[in-house]
Amino acid sequence: MINYITIGASDSDRAQAFYDAVLGALGHSRLWRQEDWIGYGPDPDHATILICSPENGLPARAGNGIMVGLTASTQAQVDAFHAAALTHGGSCAGPPGPRPNYGEGYYLAYVRDPDGNKLSAFLKA
Repeated sequence: MINYITIGASDSDRAQAFYDAVLGALGHSRLWRQEDWIGYGPDPDHATILICSPENGLPARAGNGIMVGLTASTQAQVDAFHAAALTHGGSCAGPPGPRPNYGEGYYLAYVRDPDGNKLSAFLKA
């Protein structure tokens, strides 16, 4: 079981605007911010997604082959996640829609945040 993940960000204010919108579309809230650390989660008592500047002081960069998959409750949430990403500086890495090659009932969208980190929102009906 994963307790939390961290995602590197080069610009905390830009990342906060992006993740407030994108994670908000999936029912997550910004729970706190301490300098360049920002915590999000669906449970107000526990941040499960942490946004931060890399500790080594180098610029944030996307990991090759790393993707964070987030659960959606409805197709509308997947669509809203994707739209929020594009509105707040992200880019499309795969538009919302069914993915029959994954199996019956999958509906996903893929995006990249402003630093290039890949995220997906998915629904398994």
